[in-house]
Amino acid sequence: MSERTPKEKKRSGAKGRKYIPALCNILGILILALVIVTAIPVAVPRLLGYEAYTIVSGSMEPEIPVGSLAYVKEIPPDDIEDGEIIAFMGEGSVVVHRVVTNHTVEGRFVTKGDANEKEDPEDVPYVNYIGRLEKHYPVLGQMLIVYMTNLGRVYMLCFAACGVLLNLLAARLRRARK
Repeated sequence: MSERTPKEKKRSGAKGRKYIPALCNILGILILALVIVTAIPVAVPRLLGYEAYTIVSGSMEPEIPVGSLAYVKEIPPDDIEDGEIIAFMGEGSVVVHRVVTNHTVEGRFVTKGDANEKEDPEDVPYVNYIGRLEKHYPVLGQMLIVYMTNLGRVYMLCFAACGVLLNLLAARLRRARK
C-alpha cells in the first residue's frame, strides 16, 4: 500500500474544488431557466394584450377541459358573434362560456356552458364582459396557476433568488480558489 505525497493530495483536492463551483453554476442557471420558461406563457401574452385564466370547472367540456389555460383578449362587445366564447365576471369569479345571443341594443349577452343543459340563469351585461377567448391549452393552466396567486409569485421569486445565489456562490468559490 503506497501513501500519497502531500503534492498528490493537494492536486486531488483541487479537482473537487473545480467541480463544486461548476455544479453550483449549472444548477443556478437551470433554476433561472426553469423560472423564465415557465413564466413565458403568462408574461408574454400579457404584453400582447391578452389575459390568462385557468379553467376550474367543467362547464365548457369537452371543448375546454378543466385545468386549461385560456387566453382572453378584450375586443368591443358589439363585435362578439353568437357561438363565440367569452370571459366575464360572474358571482365573484371569471366565467368562460359560449355566447348564445348577443343583444347589442340592450347591451347584454345570453350565455351557456357547453356541458350545461340550459342557458345561464342571468344574462351577462356588457359591464361584466372581459373579452373573447382567443386560444386555450389543456393542462397548462394547472401548471401555471402558481403564477396567478400571490403566494405562488413569492415562491417563484424565492426560487429565482436561489438560482442567483447559486451563481454568486460559484463565483465566490472560484475567486477563493485562486
